[in-house]
Order: sequence, then C-alpha cells, then structure tokens
Amino acid sequence: MKVKINKLKKFLSKVPLIITMHSFRACLILFILSLAIGANLFYKYNILAQRAEPESLEPSVLFKEKTYQQVLKIWQERDKRFQEADFKEYSNPFLERVPFPDELTK
Repeated sequence: MKVKINKLKKFLSKVPLIITMHSFRACLILFILSLAIGANLFYKYNILAQRAEPESLEPSVLFKEKTYQQVLKIWQERDKRFQEADFKEYSNPFLERVPFPDELTK
C-alpha cells in the first residue's frame, strides 16, 4: 500500500511538468471539454425545456367582480375625502390664543 502511494505522489508531482511540456494539447483538451460541458448544459436547460409540456399547476385566478367593485368604491370614497381636504379651511392654532380654563372663570 505504501509503495502505491509513493508512486502516485511521484506521478502527481510530474503532472504539472507534463502539462507545461504539452501546453497546446492541454489547452485543446480543456477547450474541447468545456465545449462538451456547455453543449450538455444547453441541451439540458434549453432544448429539453422547450420540448417538455408545462405543468398545469392550478386553475387560473378568477377575477371576482364583486370584490373589485367593493375595493373600487372604497378607493373612490377615500379619493373624494382627500380632494375635499384641500378646500376645507382650518384655523391656525398658533395665531389664536385659546384661554386656559382658569382664565375663563375669572
């Protein structure tokens, strides 16, 4: 067992030297490997996905007209109150002095 580990260590230490001596071949092998992986991913996630029929999850959401009308009515009431607030005149509490209850009894 010890002999196999030593042989493996020697081989693995020579691998970088072998790759640098044959750099063109190494680049070519890596390029072809990356093309194969890219083609596999493209096939899996694009072509197979287009061929598969989409699953029908649930029936589509139905539009509830009655609920929509209720919400629309509430929004219109709020908008009306908002528009009316622009025309209402409020007294300025900083201009008028309101007497304290003690002053009213004097």
